[in-house]
Amino acid sequence: MAKRLLVTYALWALGGPIGLHHIYLGRDSHALLWMLTLGGFGVGWLWEFWQLPGWVARANDARELQPQGPEPPALSPVRFFGQVLVGIYFGLVALIGLSSLAGFYLLALPLAVGLGVHMVSSVGDQTSDLRSTLVAAFLTSPVFYGRVLAILPVSLTASVTAQQCRRYKPCRGPRETLRSRLYHLGLAYLAFTTPLAYCAFCNTAATAHYLTDAIGGVLGWLSFFPTLDSFLEQLLLLPYCAWRLLMEGAGFGAGSFQEWEKVYEFVQSFQSERQQLAYKVLGLRDGAPVEEIHKSYRELVKLWHPDHNRHQAEEAERQFIEVQAAYESLMQSRKAKPA
Repeated sequence: MAKRLLVTYALWALGGPIGLHHIYLGRDSHALLWMLTLGGFGVGWLWEFWQLPGWVARANDARELQPQGPEPPALSPVRFFGQVLVGIYFGLVALIGLSSLAGFYLLALPLAVGLGVHMVSSVGDQTSDLRSTLVAAFLTSPVFYGRVLAILPVSLTASVTAQQCRRYKPCRGPRETLRSRLYHLGLAYLAFTTPLAYCAFCNTAATAHYLTDAIGGVLGWLSFFPTLDSFLEQLLLLPYCAWRLLMEGAGFGAGSFQEWEKVYEFVQSFQSERQQLAYKVLGLRDGAPVEEIHKSYRELVKLWHPDHNRHQAEEAERQFIEVQAAYESLMQSRKAKPA
């Protein structure tokens, strides 16, 4: 049955974040990815607007011929970034839902991250070697045993391995029925969400604790990138702010969500703590005017520039980076809140 572009755009607009248009086009791997990430965290869904005509034409090509030969698909930085990001996302979900299991950092964490990376590598007309991706994740995980930030190196290693083992998918055989495809997608969705839902509603305190640790680790690691750090904070707070507005508008109390209030307050506190630290690094009082910030920054940059401190190069480089990060953090906050 021929696929229609107008129907595809309608499904993209109405149910794009949950992958309805991908189900319609027979792109089940992409549909599952969108179901679990809400349209690639919203960004991927919007980006697809320009790609739909090409996907419809490909779906209507009954031959569906794949490129032949030993050459792998071209390296895609966008796909690699998506692999790393979804691997981290799957790792955080596993941390929230499965961290109470014995051997979590040796079994559940690398398995979740590896599956997330492989899911992205299987989108479209190419795929990767699942075994190699999982082996890379399992070998990396023990090196960072017990650390929340283990998710990042495990995801990076698995993504690099997946890119090295990338290949085109074989020619399609007979297509499954829609009922069978929806059944498999539903099972995969339940396998992903059930542990998370159980911990979120039945073990709220522990879940909030693990989530807070994970957010703190990520924001702490990004402390030298003020712009990205500030953006990530706002992104993390958006779902909670939306939920809070809905609850207040509907007249519901938040008594059963007190633990999640702590997560919200924790993320909010990062901005003020970072600004206090930035003032301290620059040797200024809290709330110092912009002129004093510029003056102190120029003086400290001259003082700690590595070219002027060759006898203590490592210490000078560390101080120099801290001064720059503190200055950028304060300037970013001033731009966000103009006088």
